[in-house]
Amino acid sequence: MALCKMGSTPQISIVTVNFNGLSHTLELLASIQEHLPFREIETIVVDNGSTANETISIVENFPWAITIRSEENLGFAGGNNLGIERSSGQFIMFLNNDTIILDSSLIQLPSLFERDSSIAIVSPKILFHNPKGVIQYAGITPLSKITIRNRVVGYGEPDYGQYQREGECGYPHGAAMMVSRKAFEEVGPMPRLFFLYWEEIDWSEQFRRLGYKIWYSPQVTVAHKEGQSVGSLSYTKQYYMARNRLLYAKRNRTGLFRLLALSYLLLIAFPKELIIKLSNKELSLVGATIRGNFHFCRGKFGKMVLK
Repeated sequence: MALCKMGSTPQISIVTVNFNGLSHTLELLASIQEHLPFREIETIVVDNGSTANETISIVENFPWAITIRSEENLGFAGGNNLGIERSSGQFIMFLNNDTIILDSSLIQLPSLFERDSSIAIVSPKILFHNPKGVIQYAGITPLSKITIRNRVVGYGEPDYGQYQREGECGYPHGAAMMVSRKAFEEVGPMPRLFFLYWEEIDWSEQFRRLGYKIWYSPQVTVAHKEGQSVGSLSYTKQYYMARNRLLYAKRNRTGLFRLLALSYLLLIAFPKELIIKLSNKELSLVGATIRGNFHFCRGKFGKMVLK
């Protein structure tokens, strides 16, 4: 059983946020229990404003898990920040509740931080749960200063071991990332004003400004059921992606680069995206894109009621 030994401080605190996703959370906890037996690991589940109190079922099935119930949906950052407050491990492993642990290799990640104290965040290789064996993340390139675009390494490729070299990368993947508590205590919690999407990207910039590195490590592999919470092309996802890309540019570019980035996103990327979605008859996503850009211009951040 994935329990922390009584009276001991865990090396790793696993934090996962559940929002109306009980079946996925239970499957993640089952994989933790199967692959991380008798290790000094604590697992914290934040039920982040689910319609029903899903901590009840979690405790019944996995009494060793630490559960926290928030009556309000605090978003990705807010939910994870709640989990951080309860955690005590030297390293905090954030896992989406729709991920699955495939083996015991997770316990190897702390050795990277111990080897290089300048590493703040490590993300493992992430494979799609379906289709199996297909890469979602094997690192990611830095964002362009103006277009705020980059490339996810290996995305959509069959995994045959072509990305087995660890190293520094642009950003972690929010579905699976380990953070050093030492670095966290210098930087502070995730920024809540994004609510959903782009938080880990913005957070990474805060670590990097203090001289820390973001790392990719293929020695650990996690499976991810992408889009289970909000849908791969949902109105909600499109809205927050559109708004928060602009918010990221505003917060992380200065001077001329900020002006150029915001001008590009509002005057070129925004109309182009509308044309593409209109041509594809994705009218709901057109509305989400317009609303996201409009709310950015109005300075409306945090959680929005999307109806």
